[in-house]
Amino acid sequence: MSSDDPSVPIVCTECETETRIPLSDVADALSRHNEEKHDGEDVAEVDPALKDRLADLVAEDLGLFDEG
Repeated sequence: MSSDDPSVPIVCTECETETRIPLSDVADALSRHNEEKHDGEDVAEVDPALKDRLADLVAEDLGLFDEG
């Protein structure tokens, strides 16, 4: 993993695993894991807490939290 490529926490509740994947590899790693372990069902995912935080940051950046 390159020091320039941040890692992203990935969780799979069914396998009870957590790992960190380089950002550039996340989509392929999730797809591969879910295909091989869960018949393509979207079980493994980016850590939900990170997804929620990113959604909040994007909404804030877009001004969706501004009171009007």
